[in-house]
Amino acid sequence: MDEQLPDVQASEPDVEVGLNRVGVTGVTKLVELARPDKRPIVLTAEFEVLVDLPSWRKGADMSRNMEVVDEILEDAVTEPTYRVEDVCGEAAERLLEKHDYTSKAEVQMEAEYMIKDETPASERPTQATVDILAGATATDEGTREKIGARVTGMTVCPCSQGMMSETARRKLEDLGVGDEEVREFLREVPQAGHSQRGHATLTVESEGAPEVNLLELIEVARDSMSARIYNLAKRPDEDHMTFEAHANAKFVEDCVRDMAEGVVAQFPDLPDDAVVTMKQSNDESIHQHNAHAERMAELGTLREEVADD
Repeated sequence: MDEQLPDVQASEPDVEVGLNRVGVTGVTKLVELARPDKRPIVLTAEFEVLVDLPSWRKGADMSRNMEVVDEILEDAVTEPTYRVEDVCGEAAERLLEKHDYTSKAEVQMEAEYMIKDETPASERPTQATVDILAGATATDEGTREKIGARVTGMTVCPCSQGMMSETARRKLEDLGVGDEEVREFLREVPQAGHSQRGHATLTVESEGAPEVNLLELIEVARDSMSARIYNLAKRPDEDHMTFEAHANAKFVEDCVRDMAEGVVAQFPDLPDDAVVTMKQSNDESIHQHNAHAERMAELGTLREEVADD
C-alpha cells in the first residue's frame, strides 16, 4: 500500500501572516448559457478563483479551486444556466464548502460578448463587441453577486470645444455676420473639439441575484458617452456619429454621472443596498496621458443624489 503523500499546504508557514486572496487566475473555460426558445450562447470566459488564507496555514488547495470551476461549468452545460453571475455564485459557495479553513471565497469572470447592432444612419445590420464582467463573493453571511459590462464609445472635450466656438464667433464677427446670426449658427452647428475613444465600465452587485438585465445595463453604459461607435460605418454613419458626439460634448466626469442617472432610471426595482460601480477612462487624443473618473455607491445614495438635481 502506497504511503499517503504529505499535504504541505496544510503545514504552518515560516511567517504567520494571513492573506486576503489566494488562488488561481487566468483560467479559461467555455461557458454555455441557455436562452428560452433560442440557441445557447457560448462564451470563452476567463476566471479568477480565490479564497482567503489564515495565518496558520502555509498554502491554499489550488486543485480544489480548479475542481470546483470544472464542476460548476459541467453543471452549466448539462442543466440550463441563464446568467453568468449565477455560475460565479454557485462556484463561490462550493469553494466555501470545500475549504474548511477559509471565511471568504471569490469568483470573478470576464468574457467577450457580441451583440446585434444597427448603424445609426444607413441602418445596416452589424455587431458590437462588449466585455461581460461577472463575479460573486461568498461568506458565512451570504453570497453577493455582480454583473456588468465594459463598453467602448466616443467622447468630445467641452473645454476645447468652447475655445473653438469662441474662435468661430470672433471670425464670423470679423466677416460682418450679425450677432443673432452668429448665435444661431453656433447653436445649430457644434464646433470642433478634441475627441477620444472612451471606455465605460458599469457593474451592479447585491445580495443573491441582482436581477439585472445585462443588455439594459449595456445600453446605459453605451449611452453615457458623447456618442456610440460602430464596427461598420458608411459615410452617412460617420457624419451622424461626428455630429452627435460634438453636439453632446462630455467630460470624463460627466460620463460617470450620466451612468448614475441611467442606472437610477432604468432599474427602479433594484434594492437600495445594491452597490453600483461606474468607471470611465478616455484615451486622450491630444495628450500622452488618459483621463479617468469613477464612483462606487449604494443605489439608494445615487437615487437621493439624482433626485436632488
